[in-house]
Amino acid sequence: MIKYGEMILLAVIMGTLSRLMILKVDYRQYPGYPHGYIVHLTLGFIASSLGALVFPALLEENYVAVTFLGAAAQQFRDIRNMERNFLSQLEDTELVPRGKAYIEGIAKVFESRNYLAMITSFITAIGYYLFNMIGYQTLNVIGGVLIGGVIAYILYILMKDDSIGDIAKVRVIDLEFTGPNKSNITIENNVIMNVGLKESLESWEKSGLGIVIEPKDDNSRATLANIGQRQAIIHDVVTQLGVKLDLGVQDYTPLARLNLHSGRVYMIIIPMEPDRECIKEAVRTTPVLEGSRRKPLSTKAGRIAAD
Repeated sequence: MIKYGEMILLAVIMGTLSRLMILKVDYRQYPGYPHGYIVHLTLGFIASSLGALVFPALLEENYVAVTFLGAAAQQFRDIRNMERNFLSQLEDTELVPRGKAYIEGIAKVFESRNYLAMITSFITAIGYYLFNMIGYQTLNVIGGVLIGGVIAYILYILMKDDSIGDIAKVRVIDLEFTGPNKSNITIENNVIMNVGLKESLESWEKSGLGIVIEPKDDNSRATLANIGQRQAIIHDVVTQLGVKLDLGVQDYTPLARLNLHSGRVYMIIIPMEPDRECIKEAVRTTPVLEGSRRKPLSTKAGRIAAD
């Protein structure tokens, strides 16, 4: 005889744990960490509870009870909208905004992680049932944990985003100054910005650094050309390493410009922490945004043009 209470409890625990393991409340999402943990752990528990109840309902042929999954999906879409609206409201308070593409990516991630918790709990319940049916009643809990854990790990791998380090090479170099009065900030003969004030120019000469992001192929080149992706890189670097910038001081604003011939992205910044290895790491770990990802090499025209 199947113990539905034990099955549901095990499935809820596994689903909630899967949400806990991928809970990433950090500088990219929240100003208040404890509130973020509470909100998303609670939502993960609810999603796990819904997934855990589906399989027992099917076993009892209570198909009407399964229809509440539609309502759950709608609630998770509302969570996505809530995250989008929340982060959009914070944009005006950021010295260097995230950008709409970054915000949309974060909102999608928060929605999808609830589905991961739901699927994990559902599969855990199935694993418990299968081990019980084949005569291993004493191992049904272990079986449910193993199968649910494997599914959670597979889903996590499938959901894992690429980062800039996967699609591009990153270098940190010194800035060059060219033109009249050496007022043009230049990287590899590419003029990024002209600075007129002597004081601002001295700050760039003393503390400014250049970042070169070189795409590995034409897919990466098209992705880096996206404005939202470049804005996300600037935001992540500034958030992690700081920037010598205040409201209304435009001369110190970090910029990222695209070389139209090579596809390289050139970025200039005056960081609070000028550690070059940390700057490279901050760029490399910036996620590749789902809305910015481009794959021209997957098309016939793109492959021919690249040759």
